[in-house]
Amino acid sequence: MGQESADGVPLPQRYFAILTIALGLTMAVLDGAIANVALPTIARELHVDAAASIWVVNAYQLAVTISLLPLASLGEIVGYRRVYQYGLLVFTLASFGCALSHTLTALTLARILQGFGAAGVMSVNTALVRFIYPRRLVGAGIGLNAMVGSVSSAVGPSVAAAILSLGTWEWLFAVNVPIGLFAFSIAARTLPATTRSPHPFDSVSAGLNALAFGLLIFGIDGLGHGQDHLVVAGELTGAVVFGTLLVLRQLSRSFPLLPVDLLRIPLFALSVATSICSFAAQGLAYVSLPFLFQNGLGRSQVATGLLMTPWPLTVAVIAPVAGRLSDRYPAGVLGGIGLLAMAAGLAALALLPAHPGNLDIIWRTALCGAGFGFFNAPNNRAMITAAPPERSGGASGMLATARLLGQTTGAALVALVFGLAPSLGTTLTLALAACFSAGAAVVSFLRLASVVAG
Repeated sequence: MGQESADGVPLPQRYFAILTIALGLTMAVLDGAIANVALPTIARELHVDAAASIWVVNAYQLAVTISLLPLASLGEIVGYRRVYQYGLLVFTLASFGCALSHTLTALTLARILQGFGAAGVMSVNTALVRFIYPRRLVGAGIGLNAMVGSVSSAVGPSVAAAILSLGTWEWLFAVNVPIGLFAFSIAARTLPATTRSPHPFDSVSAGLNALAFGLLIFGIDGLGHGQDHLVVAGELTGAVVFGTLLVLRQLSRSFPLLPVDLLRIPLFALSVATSICSFAAQGLAYVSLPFLFQNGLGRSQVATGLLMTPWPLTVAVIAPVAGRLSDRYPAGVLGGIGLLAMAAGLAALALLPAHPGNLDIIWRTALCGAGFGFFNAPNNRAMITAAPPERSGGASGMLATARLLGQTTGAALVALVFGLAPSLGTTLTLALAACFSAGAAVVSFLRLASVVAG
């Protein structure tokens, strides 16, 4: 009997199911951010140059990117709970491997495994939320999930700095081991069993997906960091070729790995576009604001961290509220209002006076966080509930992929703008972020027409 026949899991089982989902998501998202802070230390202690040490970050990001959709598809076949459990186990064991690594090669290989484990967690966590909560509370559950993901991403550098102040870089990974084992121990007993799809796993599509998204990420990143233009053109061309082959292969499949069937649903497609644009705006802001605060305004590293804090703090407060509201009001309205507020906050940051006080900065970053928090949960709920229950895995994988593509694009655009106009870098990137957010608001409001038409 599938979990679709029940309306969520009963209490208190639900609380433990929520806990394991939150712990897994926190670790997976945090580890995508904390390694950046430790790169100089890792490079020095492993006796490698800075350029080579970048693979500690890239290996993780690449593994996550190429495996999100295949693992989401696998979740529909073998069950979301099983993919989540094994993802959590691989992530935990790979974290132990990272902590024991004494060479860059060993650390990079462990980070690749860690990325595959993280993808197992992130690809199906939203699909599981759909079956953990009663239907009337799905928005609230997704709001909590969105809060955990957003806050984990934002506080990653601060957590890394705190750990490095107390111990060596190995502890960045070692701390995952007891948490991961605890989350794994309760996952089997509390996560819901879901109906499995009888279709076989499409390994050819998984390979095409890996090539298309891998080359796309490398191309976007290379464009931002001044890589040779011919190399970037080759990567992006390869991404288009393999992406086209992937799409053509999916068109004839009942359960496509790349969810082209879901992208035919206007509400789902518009929600994906809104997500990519909004996370690009967030990526632009998160990468450029530290440069503004430290290089432009002369704030210390500690002060920079404190000035960034209102953003994730307001997300943490607003996201659960927005999630509950999304159970009653259209995502197009809630998301549009939130993204307009975020655009206003970003524009206000771009127009900061030459010598702002701390309060001048704080209310602006808080407005950005409030807007983002008001948008994210309703948007995620719209994506996951627009899909039929049996396609929750495809929707969950696409949700995570859209977030990653947006963040990668935003970070690459910062590097590109800084290279082209270093004297106006942060002003331009924040203005560009405001434009992305405003554009996302327009797309969000278009969902109202799609709902009426549907």
